[in-house]
Parts: sequence; structure tokens; C-alpha cells
Amino acid sequence: MTEHLTVLKDQAVEALLWEPSGYYVDGTFGRGGHSRAVLAGLGNQGRLLGIDKDPQAILQGVALMEEDPRFAIAQGSFAEFKNLAGASRLGDPDGFSGVLLDLGVSSPQLDQAERGFSFLRDGALDMRMDTSQGQSAAQWLATAKDSEIAAVLKEYGEERFAKRIARAIVEAREETPITTTLQLAKIVTEANPAWEKHKHPATRAFQGIRIHINNELGDLEDLLARVVDSLAVGGRLVVISFHSLEDRLVKRFMRRQAKGDDLPSYLPVTESQRNCRMKLIGKAIKASAEEVAQNPRARSAVMRVAEKIA
Repeated sequence: MTEHLTVLKDQAVEALLWEPSGYYVDGTFGRGGHSRAVLAGLGNQGRLLGIDKDPQAILQGVALMEEDPRFAIAQGSFAEFKNLAGASRLGDPDGFSGVLLDLGVSSPQLDQAERGFSFLRDGALDMRMDTSQGQSAAQWLATAKDSEIAAVLKEYGEERFAKRIARAIVEAREETPITTTLQLAKIVTEANPAWEKHKHPATRAFQGIRIHINNELGDLEDLLARVVDSLAVGGRLVVISFHSLEDRLVKRFMRRQAKGDDLPSYLPVTESQRNCRMKLIGKAIKASAEEVAQNPRARSAVMRVAEKIA
């Protein structure tokens, strides 16, 4: 199994951790790479809540919680970070000092064939981050209309041939149930008339289905709608994205919060009157060539940071 390498770890923690005695949230705990780095910089009064949907990640978090009383782990969506904090043994602060998100799927999830995330390994077609609830990819594909499948592939996978691939999936399931990853990958590959250079023809379809099954963009939108009110003044939002859909949501949100109210340019208003709630911290950060050489997954990573000012 490939070792999970935490992407942009040092840069993310440096951007996030401005108050050593603050209360922070790692909304995508994974295998704890970012969390351990945050804890290394926290003071004795600091607190860190880790959140993840994945039961295997939760087991890692429980072990860390037993090591460090400043840390707690909670299973669920990062969109519910405030409620999860309130239910944790760490308590609910008046304002969080920072929230960190490292979006997407992790290396351990891709490497475990039975999780169903990879089109390169044969396993059950599951794709759920939380395997204890919700529909698996196989269950959804068994009943979804071709128009629904096409919409998911186009919107979340940015797949040009979404309709064609959706029709092929529906036709194939009439012959035999689609229950494994390689089975789906073969259907998509054969239906895809134009393969992208250096990219598996099933890449976009698998991405779109995974995002839909786990409500990934919905969770991100929900968190963005709530996070500013939950941050303390000076609190940081740090988000690492791995594809354009996530990054576009984050970029637009941060710019909108930094710009404030959309008022006519001719009005003589001050910055404070624009109701700006955040400021952008630096430009978007990408992994160095050295990090990409060590961890190819980092190639598409983009990190954005914003700070609450009001």
C-alpha cells in the first residue's frame, strides 16, 4: 500500500496556526498528517478537533486522541463542524481560530480496492467515504436514469461525453448488474471516443460519481455558508483543493467575502462600509517541484487562505 503523504503540510499549518492557544478544526483528518503538525505548534491551552467521514480515519483519530488531550475526533461531515465541536469533549468555543480542509480522496482510500474509488484496482463499486450509511455507487448506478447519470458526469466530472457514457452504463446494466470498479471502468472506456493524453478515460466519470455519492461539493458549499460566522476575528480558513470545481467555489467565496457588498462604483463608500468580512492572505499556493516529485498527487493541489476581519 502506498504511504499517504500529506500535501502542502508545512504551508497549510503555517497559514492556519496564528494563535497557539486557539481552537482549530481539521475538517478532513484523513490519516492525521495535518493534525499532528498543528498539534506540534499548539500551546497547552490550544485545542484541535479532527473530523472525517471515513471509519478507518476515525480509528486513527481515536489513537491520536488517546495520546493528546488537546485533540478530539468526530465522525461526520466537516459542514457540521460547529455542532460536532459542541458534542466533543473539547467543547464549543465562542469563535474558532482556524478551519483547515484538505479536500478529495486520500491515497489509502485509492489503494484499497474494496473501497471502490480506483479504476485501476478491481473491487466492489462502493465509493462512499462513510461506508456505514448512504447509497454505494453500485446501488445508485443500478437505478438512476440515464439523464441523471449524464448530469452527474457532466457537472461533477466535467466529462464531455457524459450523455454517451451514461447511455452505455444504462445499456450495460440491463445485461448484467454493474458491481465492480473494473467493470464500470471498462464500460466507460469503451464508450469514451476521445481519450485525453496522460489520463485514464474513466478518470472524469469516477470523479463525478464519487463527488455525487459523497455530496462533496454540497458539503463544501454548506461549510462556506457557515464558516465566517463561526470564526473569531483573525481566524483563518485554509483550503487545499485538487480539482477546478472545488477551487472555483473556494476562490469565488473568498473573493466575495474580501470584496464585500457589491455597490455601484460611483458611491463614495469606505472599505468598512462595504461590509468586507475577510481578507485574502497571499496568493494561491501550489506544491513545489520537489514535493510533486515525491508525491505526484500534489501536482493538482491549490491552497487558498483567507482571514476573518469583521
